[in-house]
Amino acid sequence: MGVLTVSALHAVLECRIPDKLAAGPKSVAELAREANVHEGALHRCLRALATTGVFTEVSPRVFANSPASEVLRSDHPSHARDTTLWMTNPFHLRSYAEFMHSLKTGETCVEKAVGVPCFEYFPTDKKCNEQFNNAMTAFSGMVVPAVLESYDFSGIGTLCDVAGGHGMMLTSILQKYPAMKGVLFDLEHVIAGSHEIIRSAGVADRCETASGDFFHAVPAADSYLMKHIIHDWEESKAITILRNCAKAMRGNGKILLIECILPAGDEPHMGKWIDIEMLALPGGQERNEAEYRELLQKADLKLVRAIPTQSPFSVIEAVKS
Repeated sequence: MGVLTVSALHAVLECRIPDKLAAGPKSVAELAREANVHEGALHRCLRALATTGVFTEVSPRVFANSPASEVLRSDHPSHARDTTLWMTNPFHLRSYAEFMHSLKTGETCVEKAVGVPCFEYFPTDKKCNEQFNNAMTAFSGMVVPAVLESYDFSGIGTLCDVAGGHGMMLTSILQKYPAMKGVLFDLEHVIAGSHEIIRSAGVADRCETASGDFFHAVPAADSYLMKHIIHDWEESKAITILRNCAKAMRGNGKILLIECILPAGDEPHMGKWIDIEMLALPGGQERNEAEYRELLQKADLKLVRAIPTQSPFSVIEAVKS
């Protein structure tokens, strides 16, 4: 029944129902008037979502936020709303409707659904693109504290965050390490949304931005960071990105990957589901530690260590072979 949950959840988030319940319970009639939606349909959505723990019906046709819907308020510091809007975006439903194509061929199904690769599609759909980029920023906000707690970035002069989105990860690192400089690198339309985050973080004097195609070249830096990037690409393209970073790197720096490392067997892990997303949309994959070691070797790099964090992601440290 997951597709029903996804569809109902996306709709009520678009209506900002968790925000409207911030001050306390409200009747469905009042919520429907505020959201300009059909009262009966909204009641049915909220009633169904309440069975999953999202919202709670405190009296007949009167709803309140539950702990799960409370974090979906637009002003919640977790920014879980942004991540949830992206994962429930109708773009996913359109793509996964063609998932049998992926199962039969090992190829993405997004191109069969929308006609072009996902990263080419996003700029053509304003809302989808906005929700994707906001989700990546929110995702960084979730991962950053765990990474900063587990990994020591000291000693890096200039750190380049490759495909760093709006800069949440890089600016957080720069805030903790005031002697470090940063370069935020991504596609031009993505970089356009980064300037306010850099300014508000107070690191504009130490963080420059650059745009381009990492399959061709990346800016020069002492070390490189990629959060959830290499998993987007099949092996040959992943190797090209890694080699371009190694080629542009000044001296004997580090290449740092923040990725899931898949456990063996039936052990539950978020990465095993993200792996399905990689198959369906960009065409990449999640990997275990041995597979990352092999991939890095093919790019003339050596895996030095893989450091787990208090999140589903690890910091993979590599150097030139």
